[in-house]
Amino acid sequence: MNEHRYTLASNKVPKLNCSYCGAKKHWQRYIDIETGEVLPEQHGRCDNEGKCGERVTPKQTGYAKAIWEQEQGNRSELPNNWKPQRKKAMPQPTPEPVFFDIETFKQTLEPERYEKNTFIQNLFYRVQFPFVVDEVTKVIQLYRLGTVIKGSWTGAVTLPYIDKKGFVRTIQVKKFDEQNHTTVQNKLDKVILSGLKKENRAVPEWLTKHIEYGDEYGYFTCLFGEHLLSKYPNNPVALVEAPKTAIYGTLYFGLPETPESLIWLAVFNKSSFTSEKAFDKLKVLQGRFVYVFPDLSKDGNTFKEWETKAKEYESRLAGTRFIFSDLLEQLAPEQDKSEGKDIADYLIKHDWRQFRKRNIQEQPPQPEPEKVTKV
Repeated sequence: MNEHRYTLASNKVPKLNCSYCGAKKHWQRYIDIETGEVLPEQHGRCDNEGKCGERVTPKQTGYAKAIWEQEQGNRSELPNNWKPQRKKAMPQPTPEPVFFDIETFKQTLEPERYEKNTFIQNLFYRVQFPFVVDEVTKVIQLYRLGTVIKGSWTGAVTLPYIDKKGFVRTIQVKKFDEQNHTTVQNKLDKVILSGLKKENRAVPEWLTKHIEYGDEYGYFTCLFGEHLLSKYPNNPVALVEAPKTAIYGTLYFGLPETPESLIWLAVFNKSSFTSEKAFDKLKVLQGRFVYVFPDLSKDGNTFKEWETKAKEYESRLAGTRFIFSDLLEQLAPEQDKSEGKDIADYLIKHDWRQFRKRNIQEQPPQPEPEKVTKV
């Protein structure tokens, strides 16, 4: 079976709206090189890489195999002008995931790196209500946050997606400005590959296989913070879109130190809660109370889509409750909705000490923070 028979179409083939992230005219179709036909619309790639990048290949759905088997059985009897009759694609079992290399992952966690980590340093010095070292350290350890210290990505924070069994599925890397707004993002495997190619160095086998698997079956196949579900088996969950929001939630409401404390997890992006693959990711939440905080959106579309989808998940996950609050939807100004702000954008305006579940006395004047070199 020719694996290279199907390829992404050129810009001459009109792009469709992406059903995963909703981006208009970003779904690039696949074509059959031998026949010149455009494949059914579910096959394609979202070229909105920064926010989505979803890909569905003919091999993944079983379409390529079905066509090949049909042609092998009928080729001798086919007239010259025959075109294959498309069989319904049969979904194929997904192979075992190729995890991120553990030694490379550990390098991102070296303590001396955090001095260069813009996101972490912002938490110490630049936010309106700076966090103390111990609190930030606990969150770093909780989510295994790391740092890139080489090349154009120097100072970026690494956000590992670790599954319930403790395997690193993928690592997102983000650069932030001094207001802790994302400026650019990527996946760490792609950043490493780019650096190796610039230096004309050999690409390790694990990296090639990891990228090939991710391109074929998806990178963000588990929740950010999912590994905490095993450590805290009875805690309720707070579910948000982005890892940054989950990190702020933990900084403000504290670690899950009691059975009533929230575990803050993130799905990755908007479509990661509603796409066809979302259920496979969310089924690890079975039996939990899940408090859901979608980002704001124009006309509240994200909130409505997530709430509708959550009802479907509840019917499939026994003992699971998805609980939504429309407080932000009711109170947020239209500009905030248009900008897609999230709960973290509101939390950061308040002193984090006021959110902890304990009696807080009047805080004495805070001394100037010392330079933090190790966390």
